Amino acid sequence: MSTRLFPAASLRLNINRRALLAGVATVILTGACGARGDASSGAPADPGAIDVVATTSVLADLVRQVGGSDVSASSLVPPGGEVHTFDPTPADIARVADADLIVTNGLGLDDWVANLARDSGTRAPILVLGEDLDGVTYLAGEGPEGTVNPHLWMDVRNASRYAVRIGDELARVDASHAGAYGAATKAYTQRLTELDAWAREQIAAVPEARRKVVSFHDALPYFADAYGLEIVGTVIDAPGQDPSAGEVADLIEAIRATGASALFGEAQFNPDLARTIADEAGITVITDLYTDSLGDPPADSYEGLIRWDVDKVVEALQP
Repeated sequence: MSTRLFPAASLRLNINRRALLAGVATVILTGACGARGDASSGAPADPGAIDVVATTSVLADLVRQVGGSDVSASSLVPPGGEVHTFDPTPADIARVADADLIVTNGLGLDDWVANLARDSGTRAPILVLGEDLDGVTYLAGEGPEGTVNPHLWMDVRNASRYAVRIGDELARVDASHAGAYGAATKAYTQRLTELDAWAREQIAAVPEARRKVVSFHDALPYFADAYGLEIVGTVIDAPGQDPSAGEVADLIEAIRATGASALFGEAQFNPDLARTIADEAGITVITDLYTDSLGDPPADSYEGLIRWDVDKVVEALQP
């Protein structure tokens, strides 16, 4: 099932429920959540639009592309924020309480939204985009055995699958605009098909021997698998878990042994460690890719994010 409420056993967000609910009451009493709007862009919402709250700015943009003017889409984690370690506020609980639909990735990336939904008392359905997708080969994550890497959208074909799932759910929640959602989904997935082909063409032009890379965290496996890169190492297992000196030394040795060409970091992380490792190993370092979050223009949409990343990767891997 693509739409579900998370079972209580899966909850793992460390928040004080009583304090949050008190905060929500304060927010509501002061009118902070009385109007719908797109919190990530500041754009005024159509008063008749359904209110969709996504966990990340990437997912909110997919909703926006499919929903158009019939949807007011915003993200809990702001652009530039870190979804893995996000700490919701009382205002976030109020937003979830008011939502008509909540959109998550699942697969461990944003399971904290389950506590948020429970504490808000929302009756909104939760759409889990990343789980049980047809046609997807799920890649292993960096966690315990059985962990699945959640960053599916970094393969544009999977983002297209997300868009179809979003369109179907919007049509279910807001049946009066089902035709518009269907047409928008068709147009958007066509653009994504063209984007996927462009990405493949760009990276295929890089000599195969130059396509061995290091990632900062485990966000690039689907991107690498789709577009012909080989990841020979990762700096951190998970955000907030810095490597030991021994692990850094092992990574530098692996970089030298494999002939990796570049280390790719992401804009939401401090670049110092990535730069230190790259300098020691003698390889190119890029610290402003976007994966979990959108950024400033031109990376302020999912399509812009992919184009930005592909351009950066190709530039870094040129002989």
